[in-house]
Amino acid sequence: MPAQIFVNPRLSPAEDSLERAAPGVVDAAGFARACAEIKAWPGYQPTSLRCLDGLAEKLGVGRIFYKDESTRFGLGAFKAVGGAYAVLRHLQDRLGGDVTLADLLAGKYRDRTKDITVSTATDGNHGKSVAWGAKLFGCRAVIYIHAGVSVGRESAIAAFGAEMRRIPDNYDASVRACAADAAKNGWQVISDTTWDGYQEIPRHVMHGYGVMMDEVMAQLPAHEDVTHVFIQAGVGGLPAAVAGYLWLELDALRPKIVVVEPEKAACHFVSAQAGKPTAVTGKLDTLMAGLACGEVSPLAWTLLDKASFAFMTVPDDAAVFAMKALAAGNGADAKVVGGEAGVGGLAGLIAAAVDPAARATLLLNRNSKVLVIGSEGATDPVLYARLVGQTPEEVMAA
Repeated sequence: MPAQIFVNPRLSPAEDSLERAAPGVVDAAGFARACAEIKAWPGYQPTSLRCLDGLAEKLGVGRIFYKDESTRFGLGAFKAVGGAYAVLRHLQDRLGGDVTLADLLAGKYRDRTKDITVSTATDGNHGKSVAWGAKLFGCRAVIYIHAGVSVGRESAIAAFGAEMRRIPDNYDASVRACAADAAKNGWQVISDTTWDGYQEIPRHVMHGYGVMMDEVMAQLPAHEDVTHVFIQAGVGGLPAAVAGYLWLELDALRPKIVVVEPEKAACHFVSAQAGKPTAVTGKLDTLMAGLACGEVSPLAWTLLDKASFAFMTVPDDAAVFAMKALAAGNGADAKVVGGEAGVGGLAGLIAAAVDPAARATLLLNRNSKVLVIGSEGATDPVLYARLVGQTPEEVMAA
């Protein structure tokens, strides 16, 4: 099935403020605090913003800027700045007083944090971030995964000392199991999705993601105004953070946000068509396992419903094509390792750029300057090598 596109009839006018259109989702103060905290973590380095001019020429657009999150804190994915930041904020709130990042890193409160348990359900990267954050800041983590999560991803999370629990069903079932066990045992759920009465921690996660956009704004070449952002969605925290940051930063000059999903797990696409949060059911058995979510995060949806120019779906083979295109390089472009979920936005851009009708619908042309978030590297190296035909090491060596 080819890519499908739905142009959002509820997109807020350019003159609308974020506060008026989607109040209480993200804010400038939240982004500023997250940036200050995360940039003080051990090993912090901005990730690269790669200019893929060769690929842009092939696709008939002006520029492609690829934010490469494959090196983020050595975890291979953008979620290092979301889940771990929410763990930090929870511990600071739980311990009270003026507990600082330096205190937690030094183990000053280890006698108390060791008895605190955080938990989450994950397709892979968010759980790894929560487990890493728990280890970094001195608490315990229990991580729930579903039937579609590979053994490689499970092992990568467990390496940070987390207790792993696999649910023989889909992602949404693992979310429910995690929430039930946490309520019974007095654990704190660190989720990137929201539900009634649970919004503050997912808001911390989204504010943590803002670090990427803070870096992007500093890395963009002078006088290069981005016209489009193609951004993949799971439950919606990443695109909502990106859209919210750009709305606050650029206001009426903000770019067109195109939310991209696997055709087998397109909860935002069907929600956009319905005009309200709408679940998709079934196995959600997409190759892009990190995006295999059947229900939108209600808080993120509040923003995306007003901020998104369009929603689109892509088949799994579009993601594989994008992975191979990055690995091959185009002209002088660097060869890049992009994971199957991390290239969702790029897969959407490629699918749209080669289709004349889609180009017209999304207003893509040779003057378009497109930002894509490469949200993960080869977080499952065995799967990556099978799909691309080269190991991550071989791609990087070339």
